[in-house]
Amino acid sequence: MSQPLALIVPEGQAEEAITRLSRVGFDNVVGYLAGGIEAWKKAGMELDNFDSITADELAENLKEYGPDNMLDVRKPSEFAAEHVKDVESIPLDFINEYMGDLDRRKKYFVHCAGGYRSMIAASILKSRGFENIVDVKGGFKAIQESGKFETTDYVCPNTLKRQKAKEVSA
Repeated sequence: MSQPLALIVPEGQAEEAITRLSRVGFDNVVGYLAGGIEAWKKAGMELDNFDSITADELAENLKEYGPDNMLDVRKPSEFAAEHVKDVESIPLDFINEYMGDLDRRKKYFVHCAGGYRSMIAASILKSRGFENIVDVKGGFKAIQESGKFETTDYVCPNTLKRQKAKEVSA
């Protein structure tokens, strides 16, 4: 993604944040704030946040909201291998392409594999005017471990690759 990014991360974690962002296609980091969030607060700069809930809390919330309020921001291959049934795939790498498909008035529960990409996705959505964004702590791993969600049958990613290769050659 070509959008310039300036990071505000805890002291000593800039390198890790830059590496993780690069892995998901955000590779235009122009710098980071020395002193991290504490320096930001001391300067009196504006702060924003969003809620973060556990998989158990998500299960309770979905009784009211339903699975169409969940966004899986993992890579398409991760989603294809296994996901929560009836949940929409909106890969972080392509999140800007999906903005027009999302309802800014709706509450969304965002998850990835373990929690890092969902925090990025939630931040991007918040910056684009989505006010009701909730991060799922621990991501799909925690969702699976809770045993409270119906998921698709697991398909090995290598099997998916072979199936796609057969489709192309047919």
